[in-house]
Amino acid sequence: MLLGTTTEATSSTMDELFRGAEWESFEAALGGSPHERWMRLALEEARAAAAEDEVPVGAVILAGGRVIASGHNQREQLADPTAHAEMIALTQAAASLGSWRLEQCVLYVTLEPCPMCAGAILQARVPCVVWGAADPKAGAVESLYRLFDDRRLNHRVEHVGHVLETECGSLLTEFFRNKRG
Repeated sequence: MLLGTTTEATSSTMDELFRGAEWESFEAALGGSPHERWMRLALEEARAAAAEDEVPVGAVILAGGRVIASGHNQREQLADPTAHAEMIALTQAAASLGSWRLEQCVLYVTLEPCPMCAGAILQARVPCVVWGAADPKAGAVESLYRLFDDRRLNHRVEHVGHVLETECGSLLTEFFRNKRG
């Protein structure tokens, strides 16, 4: 389900980001939905966070049909309130590309971005974000705020939500159940 703006320009942006020989060969090798396959890589990062006793959120960033960055929550480990999965992945992607402008990238994240992460995504000029579980307490894409669609900002982000939502949400639910138990 595509959320946000649905103009032809938006569709062509997604087409441009998901074209190319590398992407096609990846699709042929694995079959199934491309968004689900990349989200599964983000889920691996989320599981790594859980193994480190961090809130299980994971992110991967693609450019040119390949992963250039990945990250998971590390707030406890780094004693850093900004060490969200998206922030770590954005920093890695910028270093990988040698530019803060991530204009040809797609970010996959297992949880709807919060206001801080959505702001960083906007500042980095990421054109597309695919996210898993909605975040009714802090989501800044559709749950509480709609930062990616705010026409007052100079950049907008295409977004696809609820990809592998049950699996992404279950990982979080189980983590917090174990914490409470």
